Amino acid sequence: MASTYNSLGYQKMATGENAGTWGTKTNTTLDEIKETFGYTSIAMTADRTLTIPDGSTGTYDGRAFIIELTGTLGGTRVLDIAVQAGDPAANIEKPFIVYDNTTHSGDTLTFKVTGATGFALTEGSTYICYHNGTDIINTGLLSSVVADTSPQLGGNLDVNSNSIVSTSNGNIPLAPNGTGEVLIGSGSAAGDITSSGAYDLIIDTNTGTNAGNITLSNGANGDISFTNNGTGNVVFNDAAYAPETSLADGATITWDAQAKPITKVTLTDNRDLAAPTNGQAGQFISILVIQDAGGTNTLTWNAVFEFPSETAPTLTSTGDLGDLFVFRYHNSKWLQVGATLALTVA
Repeated sequence: MASTYNSLGYQKMATGENAGTWGTKTNTTLDEIKETFGYTSIAMTADRTLTIPDGSTGTYDGRAFIIELTGTLGGTRVLDIAVQAGDPAANIEKPFIVYDNTTHSGDTLTFKVTGATGFALTEGSTYICYHNGTDIINTGLLSSVVADTSPQLGGNLDVNSNSIVSTSNGNIPLAPNGTGEVLIGSGSAAGDITSSGAYDLIIDTNTGTNAGNITLSNGANGDISFTNNGTGNVVFNDAAYAPETSLADGATITWDAQAKPITKVTLTDNRDLAAPTNGQAGQFISILVIQDAGGTNTLTWNAVFEFPSETAPTLTSTGDLGDLFVFRYHNSKWLQVGATLALTVA
């Protein structure tokens, strides 16, 4: 009886045949088995047919387990494999890992069994698929996200210190369904949104079209700017306030108008009030000057404070009472807006 060959081309020797060459033929079969777990690269610049010959090794790419497809397609391309192989012929049933490393440039590439439909490959994707004796079946177990039009996570996505990026100035949409929200943070600590590198962070709507924005300027002493669109306003539906702060009492009292726009100080002796620092044109500030229990303390105002008729009000001399002053910054001067004297503050 003569040898037969299975569908992967392995020789199945009959009893008593191949005297003197049995070892060589067995070694050939072992090499064929090695090819079955091996790798091959195929240029898909034209249609290709995978082959599985009987009892031979070499560039017979149909046995390979891992196939890398390369080259620029240059047209519609098909990677084909027969339904059967061997002698007597039998259905080819084997797995493949296929990496589409070709350049499509708008063309399509299909992996299929002769006369069947197979499946289309996506440039840059890797597939676990198999020949079931009828066609090439894509398991969907391994592919790129590009090839999956509706990918779903079975657990948390760990980017492992990498980035989620786009190309060609593309957006990265986060689109919860319906009334869903985008949640930031772990739920056990503060969430944080920040810019990457030394750049401003801009928050707007409608991708910046017909929208105001909030700009958080990068760098030390950076501003937080609210910019309205058209005639829009910044609307506070609930109270918005600057917390009251305190100035340190001393022979000369210093005042940082940026850090402490609403403030108070209790006088324990006659004092001088220095020019406030870090003022901005149009800014309003307020100070509550309180007498200690003994009262009668005076306050000398720096020349940058501008009062009606160039005359500063005389402080209330009664102990524990306060005088409230409001100023607006203009042309390097703090212009008095108003004053209310002799207030009970305790």
